[in-house]
Amino acid sequence: MAEANTTPRMRRLYDDQVKSVMQEKFGYSNAMQMPKVDKIVINMGVGESTADSKKAASAAGDLSLIAGQKAVVTKAKKSIAGFKVREDMPLGAKVTLRGTQMYEFLDRLITIALPRVRDFRGLNPKSFDGRGNFAMGLKEHIVFPEINYDKVDQIWGMDVIVCTTANTDEEARELLRAFNFPFPAPKEQQSKEAA
Repeated sequence: MAEANTTPRMRRLYDDQVKSVMQEKFGYSNAMQMPKVDKIVINMGVGESTADSKKAASAAGDLSLIAGQKAVVTKAKKSIAGFKVREDMPLGAKVTLRGTQMYEFLDRLITIALPRVRDFRGLNPKSFDGRGNFAMGLKEHIVFPEINYDKVDQIWGMDVIVCTTANTDEEARELLRAFNFPFPAPKEQQSKEAA
């Protein structure tokens, strides 16, 4: 009996196509210089948890379903009276994905979740931090197929931060574009296609 290929689809895409595209564009002299996706951090801030502390636990449960890995509840570091926040009060949830689960989440994000976002016009190509990391926000966590819409008591937004080993934003943008992230085409490419 043959063993099924358990390598995630996005990892195979990286090995088969993305590496050669990056090598061709930037001409790395060493295979270790090749940028790759290092980790993905998903964060949900639940402001309503100041009134009801169970909301943060509910958000952590939903985030665990989306990520395929147990999420941790984030707590306030200090008290802020203006926001009615006390120290150690649960305020949200976060999860850090690496390895196989990271590639599986990346696949679901690009092929399923982003096309389900209402009025989606592509990702902002300027949302890089200068060190090759990309951040994006989703207004609704229900775009993921793991969330049963009928059982959702509230819709939360979430932040997705894709951390890469790239040295520059240009390298990271090309890396993510090779992974089929829906960035708008560069201006010079748009003008060539129009002509």
